[in-house]
Amino acid sequence: MRVVIYLVIVLLAGCGEAPNESNTANDKSQTAKIYTVNYPLFWATQQLVADSAEVYFPAPADVDPAFWVPDLETLAAYQQADLIVLNGASYARWLSRVSLPNNRLLNTAADFSDQLIPMETEPLHSHGPQGDHSHGEQAFTVWLDLSLYAQQVSVLEQGLSRSVEVDAAALQARIQAWDAALIRLGQQMDGAPVFYSHPVYQYLDRAYGFDGLALHWEPGDYPSPQDWQQLVEMLPQHRGHLMLWEDEPLPETRARLATMGIEIAVFQPLGNRPAKGDFGSAMDANIETLRHYLEY
Repeated sequence: MRVVIYLVIVLLAGCGEAPNESNTANDKSQTAKIYTVNYPLFWATQQLVADSAEVYFPAPADVDPAFWVPDLETLAAYQQADLIVLNGASYARWLSRVSLPNNRLLNTAADFSDQLIPMETEPLHSHGPQGDHSHGEQAFTVWLDLSLYAQQVSVLEQGLSRSVEVDAAALQARIQAWDAALIRLGQQMDGAPVFYSHPVYQYLDRAYGFDGLALHWEPGDYPSPQDWQQLVEMLPQHRGHLMLWEDEPLPETRARLATMGIEIAVFQPLGNRPAKGDFGSAMDANIETLRHYLEY
């Protein structure tokens, strides 16, 4: 389905700039090109537009998109996009170092900026080939609070509906079901302490009443002696029996945690594409993993 592109779509980005009519005069026969900065927004945009627009998420599969920096060719593609869908909350820091058309930016977190979680200053640490970095001034995995993800989808729906037929009802119903399921699981947890292998679960923790402490452990690395000592020192005050991981840790890590009475549950943050399935099936799996832990 071919769609008419009007740059007025991006007025919802909050920048207050009206598009120049000369910029839209030649767009009447083009299919919208929409670029996104992370996988949750890419998946949601795809669900909304189906085949009515071209949706792009160019970050490689083996990086964290929050810390990825596009090359010049990819940056040029972003600059030429009809709409650039942003996560907000300090996500994709390369955005502050490049020039993009302000009137094509759609910040999906603008409506809940007062609900963003600040992060304390933390030391640099490494995510493999991406090098050393800090997680920044604000926690950015806002979609792990499904009620905030629903708000992001609402902003998307409003922005896209200016030029593309969209119906968010089915997607919003699915998000609401995930939210309700996590609320129930949080109630079942009843304040039981948990550990997080990495500081990416802040919104999950706050939204669903978990009592979590975050470490800086990577699934593909065996924790250092200092890492194990830090956990041992936490245990007297935070006797957690569950640790959420971004991905399956090494077998020897799992085995040693088991000797400490700590079970593992993989809860993928989904900033990038999962190895199997899509955002929807992976979120289903995340919830089922927690449910299985509570039942057994």
